[in-house]
Formats: sequence, structure tokens, C-alpha cells
Amino acid sequence: MKILKNPGYQPHSFNGLLTVSTKMLQFIQQVERISRTEASVLVRGQSGTGKKLGARYMHRCSSRGVGAFSAVNCAALTPDLMASELFGHRKGAFTGAISDRKGLLELTNGGTLFLDEIAEMPLDIQARLLRVLQDKCFTPLGSSELIKTNIRLISATHRSLRRKVEDGSFREDLMYRVRVIPIYLPTLAERGDDLPMLIWQFLDEFNQSGERSIHQIQEEAMDALLSYHWPGNIRELRNVIEYAYAIGSGSTLLFQDLNPDLKGEAPPDERDQPLEPGEKEQLLSLMQKHHGKRLEVAKALGVSRATLWRKLKMHGID
Repeated sequence: MKILKNPGYQPHSFNGLLTVSTKMLQFIQQVERISRTEASVLVRGQSGTGKKLGARYMHRCSSRGVGAFSAVNCAALTPDLMASELFGHRKGAFTGAISDRKGLLELTNGGTLFLDEIAEMPLDIQARLLRVLQDKCFTPLGSSELIKTNIRLISATHRSLRRKVEDGSFREDLMYRVRVIPIYLPTLAERGDDLPMLIWQFLDEFNQSGERSIHQIQEEAMDALLSYHWPGNIRELRNVIEYAYAIGSGSTLLFQDLNPDLKGEAPPDERDQPLEPGEKEQLLSLMQKHHGKRLEVAKALGVSRATLWRKLKMHGID
């Protein structure tokens, strides 16, 4: 069993964003340039890529860095709760409003407001947010009082706002207001050497807080981690490492410690799927050609290591 040791990465750290990849450093440089302006920014990126960390770093680099940074996930709140969270309310504004409450637009005055998953914001709240961006003022729920506010808006989404406009679920005028400067946060798969670096970083993190101490990774386990496509990005990677840390034992992370997705174990609804004609012969040929190196076979097929593992098991190929 071949064992890999921590090569001792020295990542760049940007307020919690760790990287050694050129592509990510380019994103950081872009963020630092944008932070000098007051323009609204829209961060595009898949779920789990770290959009909130990117927004917080932009805030820290800006002239507003000493002010408040507030964040709201627009997909996690009901319309009523979102309205109250943003605009605040007065006593009696709705059932359960037993006292006045300041909203984030007031509490974040002079700072930065981050609206995650802004594409999920209801249309009526979009109209109210548009007024805030245009007039720099708002009205709390249950009040006629106009309150001035001075915020810098950073929004994020994994969806296309243009498509949301086309289907009528997002205001076109608001889209232009929130994406004055659009930037793209790379996926984990696009970040090159960041994947192995983050694997070791997460292991170090769990080593410090748990009873197990992992300082080695079995080569087969590392192959599976490096060839997986990571649809959940960094959030998924952290969860996978935490799972392996909790499940296994000893100082080495083994392939058997990984969760079923990484090991290519198909869920029940996939186990009885019919086998494709000629697939077994193709797999046997590639396994022979690449001397049983499954990572090379997966690359040749254009599939993840987990998918290859599942196909091999389905065909009874060891």
C-alpha cells in the first residue's frame, strides 16, 4: 500500500480564502481592484465555492472595511422574514411583532450588505431593494418613516440573472443595478493545485480539534479525491474529509474511509440499471492498456474516478 505524506503547502491566505492556484490568485487580484470602488458587485459561482468569503474579503479591502458586514441568504428565508430582516419593522406591523426591530439596511449603514442567492429574492422585495439603491432610503414595515442608509451592495448567485429576467422572476432594472461589476468565482475543479492543498488543510483542521491525527493518505484514496468532479465544491470537500476523519481510525486516511460517492458505490436506484453493450470489453481493454491504473482509465473514458469504480464493480472487474 503506497502512502502519501503532506508535502507542506504554504498557501496564500486572504481572510479565510486559501489558495496556491494562479486562477484563484487572479480572482483575488480582481477583488482587490474592485474594492477600491463603490459600485455594486455580483459574484457568480457555483454553490460551495466560497462566495461569502470572497464578499467579506472585498469588504475588508475597501474603505468600508471598519464598518459592518451583514449577510442574508435570500433562499433561506420566507418573504415576510426577509422583508423584516432587511427593512426592520415597527411594533404591531404583523402578528408576532411585539417590539420595534432595526433591519440590516439600518444596522449596516456605512458598511457592506451581502445578499447571497439574490436570484431567489421575491419580486415585491426586489422592488423595495431597487428603491434603496436608487434613493438611499427605505421604510420599515409598519411605518411611514423614511430612513436614510449608505451601504455598498455585494450580491451572489449560481443562477443566470438574465434568464431569471426572461422568465419574469427577476426585475431587469434591478439586475442592472446589482451587477454593475460582475465577477466569477472559480469552481474547485478549476483551481488546480488548490484541491490537494485543501485536502491537507482540512485534515490539519480536524487533527487539531479531534482525537484522531491523520498525517498520511493512501494513494488510492488520494486518486479518488483528485479525480472526483466535486459538484458541491469546497463545502462538499470539507464534508468528505470530515466523514473520512470520523469513520476511519489510525494515522492514515484510507480509501475505505471515503463516503459512497467517492468510492463509486451506486445508490439503490442505479444498481439494477442494464449494462451497456461492449462496455465491459472496453473497460478490460483500457485496464490492460494502462496497466490497471484506474486514474488513467478514468481520464481516457472522460469520467470521474468514482464513476469508473462503479462501472468496474457492475461488470465484476477487479
